[in-house]
Amino acid sequence: MRTFTHPTARKLALAGAVAAAGLLLSACGTDDDTMSGMDHGGTTSAAPSAPSTSATPSTSATAAESPAPGAFNDADVMFAQMMIPHHQQALEMAGLAEGRAEDADVKKLVADIEKAQDPEIRKMKAWLKGWGRPESAGHGDHGGHGMAGMMSEQDMKALEATKGKAFDRKFAELMIAHHEGAVEMAKSELKDGRNETAKKLADDVVRTQSAEVAQLRKILDRL
Repeated sequence: MRTFTHPTARKLALAGAVAAAGLLLSACGTDDDTMSGMDHGGTTSAAPSAPSTSATPSTSATAAESPAPGAFNDADVMFAQMMIPHHQQALEMAGLAEGRAEDADVKKLVADIEKAQDPEIRKMKAWLKGWGRPESAGHGDHGGHGMAGMMSEQDMKALEATKGKAFDRKFAELMIAHHEGAVEMAKSELKDGRNETAKKLADDVVRTQSAEVAQLRKILDRL
């Protein structure tokens, strides 16, 4: 019995060892496959996500940096190119009020003009830069259409030569014509322009300067 039982026990032990080794190899293979699958999965998902993550802020930043995002046309460009010098002249006229204006309402209106139009000039310059267009197209007469309401050099000298109530009256008369010209240009932009930011500023010009024209008329009536 000892001679017969001993080989059997050895065979069983050997079989057990082989089975254990097989299980171990199988487990190792499963781990490798699983880890390999995880690695590929991670690489595949990371590859597309990396550009996506970087592209989103870049796109957002571009949109945020654009002073007048969206499409624009020649009417938008002309509006900015013409309104910049128009606003600049209004600021020159307002600057002459220092030491010359007497009426409190005229002085307040001068302050309002300076507060509104200087930032608008900076905005329009930024639009043109963003659009790749020059600030000026060299138009004293743009395409045959002069800038409505612009004062002549003679008008500006006449205003500069006055003081007190005479200045207040002259300033009101000239600024009414100047504002009406700006309103006319702004209405053309609302009709023909395409860029929403430019059209919004045009709408602001129509509203604010129309209201100031009404104020100036009241000032003239009592001076």
